[in-house]
Amino acid sequence: MPLVFVVLWSTGFIGAKFGLPYAEPFTFLSIRFAATLALLVPIVWLTRSAWPSSPRLWGHVAVSGCLVHGGYLGGVFYAISLGMPAGLASLLVGLQPLLTAALAGPLLGERLSALQWMGLALGLAGVSLVLGGKMDLSALSFEGFGWPALACTLVALVGISLGTLYQKRYCSGMPLLGGTVVQYLGALALLGAGCLLLETREVEWSLTFVLTLGWLVLVLSIAAIMLLMMLIKRGEASRVASLFYLVPPVTAVEAWWLFDEGLPPVSLIGMALAIAGVALTVRAKKPQAS
Repeated sequence: MPLVFVVLWSTGFIGAKFGLPYAEPFTFLSIRFAATLALLVPIVWLTRSAWPSSPRLWGHVAVSGCLVHGGYLGGVFYAISLGMPAGLASLLVGLQPLLTAALAGPLLGERLSALQWMGLALGLAGVSLVLGGKMDLSALSFEGFGWPALACTLVALVGISLGTLYQKRYCSGMPLLGGTVVQYLGALALLGAGCLLLETREVEWSLTFVLTLGWLVLVLSIAAIMLLMMLIKRGEASRVASLFYLVPPVTAVEAWWLFDEGLPPVSLIGMALAIAGVALTVRAKKPQAS
């Protein structure tokens, strides 16, 4: 299950790269979420799956959906639409285990060991090398993208990290199918408002766009998210997040093959350091609670 999840999840960045030439990011995601709901709602009714048991849980699940799907995907898609390479976007949001581990202490009572703190520092150093390798000092920007794209990626990173912790704390009783529908409803409300207020909502319905949309709906929004929800439900937040450190190298290989996205040697070293830091953070044994 974890290996399948990593492979499926990595293709989301590639799907964004393929689809964004044909639709603006919030419009693209709103169509994706609406199509996903059109498939999931009948499945919930036909299988007689449970819905969240109370209005309070409905609210918590909707908030987690806004963070996990709305904030995360909205930030990633917008960053890629602004020119950020798919491989680099994957690496930056792949720092989720570092931020999740750092926040798990104050929010969930999960303490960090000295090795985990070393992993946090190593990961941040690696990302600094990656960004430094793409920095254009003369323009104070990056090759192919600017600071707004970086800010969007940071929004995505915070969204998926807080969403994972929020769901673990407040949505443990969430039924898998019904809860996923509520999450997508929350995300659709958030990004739908974004596309109505900020975008033209024009779509070029090419074959590439339709095939990309189909892949993202069936494989990412349904299959991969179901796996993620099951993994979050079964394990502690920082251990579930450990899967994400495998996504950046897989995405980087896919982006190199499909789009000829490359990284200079210093950035490759930085990627290796960042991945090693994430691995150390999530693999190191935690100290016993005092």
